[in-house]
Amino acid sequence: QVHLVESGGGSVQSGGSLRLSCSASGYTDSTYYMAWFRQAPGKAREGVAAIDSYARTTYADSVKGRFTISRDNAKNTLYLQMNSLKPEDTAMYYCAASPGRPLYVFSPGLYNYWGQGTQATVSS
Repeated sequence: QVHLVESGGGSVQSGGSLRLSCSASGYTDSTYYMAWFRQAPGKAREGVAAIDSYARTTYADSVKGRFTISRDNAKNTLYLQMNSLKPEDTAMYYCAASPGRPLYVFSPGLYNYWGQGTQATVSS
């Protein structure tokens, strides 16, 4: 059973930065495809960034140039560096894992494992 735990959320002002982490346990296979999703109140969960085992990345248009996803396979940890934050980035952020690359990397239903989420709040 894969267990994912997010951390690093908090409250910042517009233009600030946060670094989210997701620690994975229960497996040591670095081939898992990993992603960050977010969900704001009253809105659907949306994909933010994804990364494969070769560190190839995909970003949502809304965060390109501001967010950076990375992974440390030796530590089984996924990261999301969020810079130039905007109020519309306010959401619960979740990490997700899939044994292989999903057909649609930002489709939540195609991921097998999820963390409990960490809240990021950006004030104007």
